[in-house]
Amino acid sequence: MQTVVELARLSVCLGKREILTDLSVELSGRIIGLLGPNGAGKSTLILTLLGFCPVTRGTARVLGHDIRRHIKQVRTLVGYMPENDSFIADMTAVSFVRMMGELSGLPAESALERAHEVLFYVGLGEARYRTLGTYSVGMKQMVKLAQAIVHGPRLLILDEPTNGLDPRARRRMLRLIRDIRDSGQMHVLLCSHLLRDVEETCQEVLILKQGRIVHYANLAQERSVNQRFVEIETSGDNAGLAEALTKIGCTCTTSGGRLKMVLPEDFDLRQIYRVAAKRDLPLRRLNYRRDTLEDIFLKAMEA
Repeated sequence: MQTVVELARLSVCLGKREILTDLSVELSGRIIGLLGPNGAGKSTLILTLLGFCPVTRGTARVLGHDIRRHIKQVRTLVGYMPENDSFIADMTAVSFVRMMGELSGLPAESALERAHEVLFYVGLGEARYRTLGTYSVGMKQMVKLAQAIVHGPRLLILDEPTNGLDPRARRRMLRLIRDIRDSGQMHVLLCSHLLRDVEETCQEVLILKQGRIVHYANLAQERSVNQRFVEIETSGDNAGLAEALTKIGCTCTTSGGRLKMVLPEDFDLRQIYRVAAKRDLPLRRLNYRRDTLEDIFLKAMEA
């Protein structure tokens, strides 16, 4: 599997302040989530990969190209959807996207053809001759996505793509992102403060805190090895139940009449019901879950 982004002891200073410190990781997933609280260095990392922030120490590679030596090649391979709007209000959408295609290296005729295609793809085909100043927030987000993919990049960087969207528009944006992921034509780096967006779309997650990597996770692998948690509420004294479940490998604690357990690997939940039935102890409620991305994120923030 090709490495999409490789960070090698990457450090970045802005003025006298170090924003990114000694970042080292290899990212190769089809879609990668970039998470962290405000001020963690997410936007600085993106701008560094695009060559807009100078590297202080170390380096990074994007699709095999060193950003310190081959930034022009990197920019031809990357599409960037910024968080903030940067439009010319009296330009039509098709003129704007065509211009961005030409700036990305497409011939004028091909850029115009592709501009029409991507605007239809994001759902703005009927509005492509309207000026951008008349567009709603949701439409502007779609135009930003269109200009990012017009030249057919191999890596698409999305910075807060669902920012300001209503629930319906958010679902539509996430559906487009999943379509791009599943097409296999582009890798995606998704930066978002919305954990749910990342959890619904991403395969890998990189979490930053104060300019450092505090956690990297392959989400599928992380969920498969996470411990499983069960909370049980019974109708009677559960002291005997806790002792019996401990003997078959569960780690149990009792709190306020509820029994909380960490289950061993490959544990069959039916064993809980069997143990309770032997003691004639009715189970009023059983809640079962694995760690969510929120759990993973909060643990990383506590590190």
